[in-house]
Amino acid sequence: MDTQTRHALKQDSFVQATTSSIGWVEAHRSTVIKVSVAAVALIAVVLAGVIFYNNRSERAEVLFGQAMDIYNTPLAQAGQPAEPGLKTYASSADRAKAAHPLFEEAAEKYSWFKAGANARYLAGMTALDMGQSSAGENDLKQAADGHDSGVAALAKLALAGLYHQTNRDPQAIDLYKQLIAKPTLTVPASMAKLQLAALYENTRPDEAKKLYAEIKDQDKTTAAGQIATQKLQGATAQPQPQPLQP
Repeated sequence: MDTQTRHALKQDSFVQATTSSIGWVEAHRSTVIKVSVAAVALIAVVLAGVIFYNNRSERAEVLFGQAMDIYNTPLAQAGQPAEPGLKTYASSADRAKAAHPLFEEAAEKYSWFKAGANARYLAGMTALDMGQSSAGENDLKQAADGHDSGVAALAKLALAGLYHQTNRDPQAIDLYKQLIAKPTLTVPASMAKLQLAALYENTRPDEAKKLYAEIKDQDKTTAAGQIATQKLQGATAQPQPQPLQP
């Protein structure tokens, strides 16, 4: 078969395929139009969703940033004049009072964003700074049940400390054990063990020593390991009670 013939056959096949496709489209014009319109509508919905999400995320970050700017404002130092143009607060309670409403707003409006999750945790912490234990506990519980595992761990750590301060050690111990069983980047197991060991020092000294020994062996080069070593050395250095003489 010569080159000219092959070229003619290919051209005929192309023409037949094109004609067939055009015929199918003509026969199903209504269906094609409906599918095309649906596809365009779906793309529009997806784009609108992405734009809406990005806008909400940006607003959450801005609001959270405003709250953090206040929360990071330095406190006035007693006996020292304030620097000109430098904003300060007289106490941590005053600073928390200014930041708390913004954290609450960010947490309420943008709970599904990272900024919203962080805001819920810090709403709890600022409430505690203001002496509002009940409100702080409520916010921290919500943060502890949140979708962000890192923030949830921080909230549980703060809750455990609050429980210990308010004579609810069983609840504090339970939270510390949860954090030890499921460590996160924000709350490593060694951190939770240190807190639990400190809680045990007066009531279960043997358990405290055991935990300090575990931390020392498992985290030799970390700050937690150094603290545990110091704790064990301090316990060893304490004078032991002398037996009664007959």
